[in-house]
Amino acid sequence: MKHVGKMKNNGAKIVIAYRTLPGDPHSALVVGTQALMDSYHDSLMSLVESDIGQQADELADVMAVRRFPDGSNMLHYVHVNGLMKKVPTNGVLITPDNKTSIPLDELNNIIAQQKGVSLDDLAIKDGSNATIPTLVDQAETEETETADVVVETSSVKLTPAEMRSRADALYKEAAKLRKAADEQDPPKSRKTTTKDVSEEAIEE
Repeated sequence: MKHVGKMKNNGAKIVIAYRTLPGDPHSALVVGTQALMDSYHDSLMSLVESDIGQQADELADVMAVRRFPDGSNMLHYVHVNGLMKKVPTNGVLITPDNKTSIPLDELNNIIAQQKGVSLDDLAIKDGSNATIPTLVDQAETEETETADVVVETSSVKLTPAEMRSRADALYKEAAKLRKAADEQDPPKSRKTTTKDVSEEAIEE
């Protein structure tokens, strides 16, 4: 499966938005999937696994026209919330399946040779996608050690609307867990048991 991998130094799971960058073929833009809420994570991975995701040369091109469950644009969301990181391609392992892994820099070289182009020509040029210069600029200003690609949700700055959206998603997940717990251990039985124990204690 294309576009999925992990960081070589710490095993953090990622999706690769851009395999190479204009003027910097030895760097890539990746999104750490462990920082995403379940609904966001599932939505992104569904896109990766879809036919359109697998047919895309660069996943970011598809993310730019797809949305998360709350309606926010996928590429814009990971961009403005600092979830997209610039990393060296030799620090990324592509994992098409559970048994195979190949360094991204080696894969890029293989693809370039197959296409008969230079490594520089693999990158989407500035003029062909208006979003990539902005994405690269922000990634450069926020660039950190590759170990930090696990992404830190506590440092993400959200707008009030995004906060409400996250709160709604968390509420739904909490309600689902509460319902499952109540089905296994109904609230009435728990209250009755507690009351019985209390009465027994008083009588003693």
